[in-house]
Amino acid sequence: MSEPSPSTDPTEPTEPNEPAELSAEPQLPPRAGGRRRVTWIASAAVVLVAALVVGLILSFNSGSDDAKTVSIGVTDASEPYWKTFTELAKKQLGVTVKLVNFNDYSQPNPALKEKQLDLNEFQHIQYLANYNVTAHDDLQPIGATAVYPLPLYSLKFGSPSALPDGSKVAIPNDAINQARGLLVLQSAGLLTLKDGGSAFSTTSDVQTHKVDVVALDASQTAGAVQNGSVDAAIVNNNYATSAKLSKSDAIFQDDPSSPSAAPYVNIFVARKADKDNETYLKLAALYHDPSIEKGVQDANGGTSVFRTVSPAELQSELATVQKQAEAAQ
Repeated sequence: MSEPSPSTDPTEPTEPNEPAELSAEPQLPPRAGGRRRVTWIASAAVVLVAALVVGLILSFNSGSDDAKTVSIGVTDASEPYWKTFTELAKKQLGVTVKLVNFNDYSQPNPALKEKQLDLNEFQHIQYLANYNVTAHDDLQPIGATAVYPLPLYSLKFGSPSALPDGSKVAIPNDAINQARGLLVLQSAGLLTLKDGGSAFSTTSDVQTHKVDVVALDASQTAGAVQNGSVDAAIVNNNYATSAKLSKSDAIFQDDPSSPSAAPYVNIFVARKADKDNETYLKLAALYHDPSIEKGVQDANGGTSVFRTVSPAELQSELATVQKQAEAAQ
């Protein structure tokens, strides 16, 4: 977003000449054009004053209503809470928010890099770290939104400890969600990971296990636990909602306040050059207005765990996770 250029003050009109001193010598009568000249000067002064007034009005308006337009890339622009967000941004911050919706998660970060957006809000730190490493980019988090716990569902057993040895447990097979699924199973006491695991662990890092891990496409894990082909499954929030899995069917989930959940805090993201932009920081903080948080909870079935983390802490966590991503290459 470019700030408006400061308006330039019009040149001040020059002071009129002082009247000539009286002289004893006879004075010639004024030229016939003298009155026209006075009239022209007066007209020019009126025009100049009018131009000055108009210029001040335009300058004032451009600095208050139209100057600050911020485009934000999202993947859920139709959700009512974004309407609340844009209204509050205009009312409280004087910022016009333009939402740009994406259907493909691979698009908002390149669009931000190419300055087609000012900010985006759709990803967690681990996703951003993976993008920065693979795309050789340096986008930065400037505000936290929420963590969405990743649950372990079962329709057969009521707790992780009730799962028999050798039970089949499904986890997503994509790089982003597989590591988190394994960390959830480790927290549930169902397996252990090499060096305690990281945001980029894979099934090859499993050292001991009570259950057998089955890696499936994330969209298939809900169906697998529903049709009984597995005894339990890690199911992402969006797929659990569409499959109508009940909260009571979740027998375990990761702790949003634990260190292992830190990479999964969702974030507002800016280009590195804009990470200290005051307007962008205020927009990120606005997400935690109570009316917006209520809308987010309504949209996500009450699963959102809101987090307020300083930009410096988020950027430090990103640096840590990026090192893990580089090591996993």
